[in-house]
Amino acid sequence: MADTVPVPPAPVLPLLPFQRDVIEYLRSEEAELWRWYSSTSFLEEHATNVRLDLLKSCYRLERDAHPDVYAVVDDARERLGLSVPVTVYQSQMAIALNASLAYVPGEAHIVLEGPVTSTLTRDELRAALAHELTHYLIWQYENGDLLVADQLVSAMASHPRAEASHVETARLFRLYLEIHADRGSVAAGADPMVAIGSLVKIQTGLADAQGESYLRQADEIFAADEDVTTEQLTHPESFIRARALKLWSEKGDTANESIARMIESRLDLGRLSLLGQKRLSALTRALLVRLLQPGWMRSEARVAHARLFFPDLDAEREAETAPLPRGEDLEAADETVRRYLAYVLLDLATVDREGDDVALAAALRVAEELGLGSIFVGIAASELDLSKRALTRLKKDAAQLVAAAEGAGPEGPAK
Repeated sequence: MADTVPVPPAPVLPLLPFQRDVIEYLRSEEAELWRWYSSTSFLEEHATNVRLDLLKSCYRLERDAHPDVYAVVDDARERLGLSVPVTVYQSQMAIALNASLAYVPGEAHIVLEGPVTSTLTRDELRAALAHELTHYLIWQYENGDLLVADQLVSAMASHPRAEASHVETARLFRLYLEIHADRGSVAAGADPMVAIGSLVKIQTGLADAQGESYLRQADEIFAADEDVTTEQLTHPESFIRARALKLWSEKGDTANESIARMIESRLDLGRLSLLGQKRLSALTRALLVRLLQPGWMRSEARVAHARLFFPDLDAEREAETAPLPRGEDLEAADETVRRYLAYVLLDLATVDREGDDVALAAALRVAEELGLGSIFVGIAASELDLSKRALTRLKKDAAQLVAAAEGAGPEGPAK
């Protein structure tokens, strides 16, 4: 990406794990689109459109006429290590409070909506402006990779043929951008409570909202439900942003895992991002390899079935080199994923009618290793129409059946 704007030699606010993973995924899986969105021609067209839209929809605040506003702008800019020119605009239409960044390479354009400057204190205004300038700052990191990823996932999500995974990826990406930019308020010198107070005032319009008060409210929410996650599309709920900022202020980047649990829901078949799909694919492959690990399980029918999932699957080789699934791998998985994996085990165990009982016992043993035992038994009873007595016998004899098959060597139990 062409950009002559000087940036800090080392990022003040490192990219978040989700952001780095999306960038890596897009570079690998969407290389051609990545090159286009990194191109100079795209950026030039984007910059022209942004400038024109701002002139049409906003009133530009001139430096000479609004020195107080620009004094706060320059303070925030310098604290963040930015040397780019900043222009501030007041929206002509909006009534509710808000602030946003209109990005142009080499220029920062901040749009204020509603009476922001008269509602916030000077420190709160600096925190709000630092949040917007942080968007610019992080979009400059590593040759603008984050900006390219932002433009690309947004375009993918808005395409008429977009899949649910594209929409979910764009949603999570936008949410993480706000979590990331919130840190800029503190990086620019704001007390976390001031930054949270600024956030709450903008969200509510109340001139006397207090960060400490709202944080106590957020703590009550998480005390009642520690697994709460955001349901928003572009900005996380204010109580989540407040708690995330507090955690990061206290623990730094070691808080990223806790913050991720508030942004990303459990691995759910109905709400998979592109990264979620990749994780589930890897988990499915590892599960297939685990069940096919014994030589006697690798019948022609079972191997062929497994290769319907992954045509290049080599269970014998991968069992020696690839990590096998563990129960911990499913701790963040939703019930839908657990049922899906149980069905994968059942399908693979029953696709070959030869040695069905032993294969079913082996699948049950693997399911129990992963904490899927009860789900697997319930599905097997329903799908195979097994009686309660048959299930009891299967559970009782599973270990003995598998041990006997393993003792019989690669050919497995006698037919």
